[in-house]
Amino acid sequence: MTDAAAGRTGREPVRSAEVVNQVEGYLLWQARVAEAEERARAFTAPLHWLTTAQREEIEEHYARDCLARARADLQRVADRCRALRGEYEARYRRLRARCLALVIAGIAVAAAAALLAATITQP
Repeated sequence: MTDAAAGRTGREPVRSAEVVNQVEGYLLWQARVAEAEERARAFTAPLHWLTTAQREEIEEHYARDCLARARADLQRVADRCRALRGEYEARYRRLRARCLALVIAGIAVAAAAALLAATITQP
């Protein structure tokens, strides 16, 4: 895959994690293609009356349909992952803000207690 095909401008360095993810995705998709082709052959195997051209056409259509469904399933999963990521990031921001507020409040209480203790101990 070229840098242009990956959407790169040529300025960002290639990260090994990205390359591994791309290779893994490619290999998983190729496995899905092989599975769809095998299922298409299994589907047409008992249909002995088909001509070779008809068998090939049905297998091609069946495999295309399987791959279209797989792509739609993957897209739904990816969309859901992005939605969950957004939800979790929002929750994390709220939690971080609450923790920061508690820390600031704790410091303020400790400072007030120290100031009160200092004023009480002075004659």
